[in-house]
Amino acid sequence: MDCNLDHVHLFASDLDASLRFYREMFGAEVLFDETAAGVRNVMIQIGAGRINFYDQPPRGTGPSAMHHLGIHTEDISRVVSHMEAKGFKFRNPVRYFGELKYVMLEGPDRILIEIFEYKSGFHNQKG
Repeated sequence: MDCNLDHVHLFASDLDASLRFYREMFGAEVLFDETAAGVRNVMIQIGAGRINFYDQPPRGTGPSAMHHLGIHTEDISRVVSHMEAKGFKFRNPVRYFGELKYVMLEGPDRILIEIFEYKSGFHNQKG
C-alpha cells in the first residue's frame, strides 16, 4: 500500500515555548507559520518527521490514545549532552534494551518523548 505518515498534530499551551524547545533540543526547522481558521498553526520538521502545532491549550486532561513521540538519532550520547548543555535535566539515564539505547523525557505540554538509537537494520526486523 502506498501510504506514509505525514505528521502528528499537537495542541500547544505556549506555542513559542514549544517551538523553542524543539528547535534548541532537536534542531527543528519551521516549515510554515500561518493562521488557519483563526488559529496560529506552525509545522516543524525534525529529520524526516513533522509536527504541526495549534496555538491552543490541550483540550483534555484525561487519558489519550497517544503514548509518546519517538525521535531517532545516530548518536544518543551526543543528543543527551547537547540537551544537558542547554540546561535540560533528565530524570533517568539512557537505558539499554538489546541493541536499542533510549531515554524518555517530558517535553512541553507533558508530551512524552523517546530519544533512541539502534544498530542499522534493528528497526526493520520482523518478529
